[in-house]
Amino acid sequence: MHVYFGTIAASLGALGVAMGAFGAHAIKERVDARMLEIWNTATLYLFIHAIALLLVAIISQSRETPITLAGNLFIAGTVIFSGSLYTLVLTGHKWLGAITPIGGTLFIVGWVSLAIALLPRS
Repeated sequence: MHVYFGTIAASLGALGVAMGAFGAHAIKERVDARMLEIWNTATLYLFIHAIALLLVAIISQSRETPITLAGNLFIAGTVIFSGSLYTLVLTGHKWLGAITPIGGTLFIVGWVSLAIALLPRS
């Protein structure tokens, strides 16, 4: 499972660079400051959770019990949170903002499940 998470983490990292560059160069002049701030938030969370997923991949190599739940929640949260914000900026469909908190909730649950998975086993 660690190879799967590592590969996705690296891919999300590359996507984060691409989306950051796209926001800084391609859409900067096409959207207002608030929409660009939303784009940057999506990119920040994409990067943070790419790194978190990479840590899940590394940790899962050295643990008897894989921490797959946290990794899967980080992936789903990234797709829903960042994906809905990117789509909102590109399309202007404000209703997508209602979906974004689902991704945020998945992030929170992912972090909690990671904390639980890292508790010492007796």
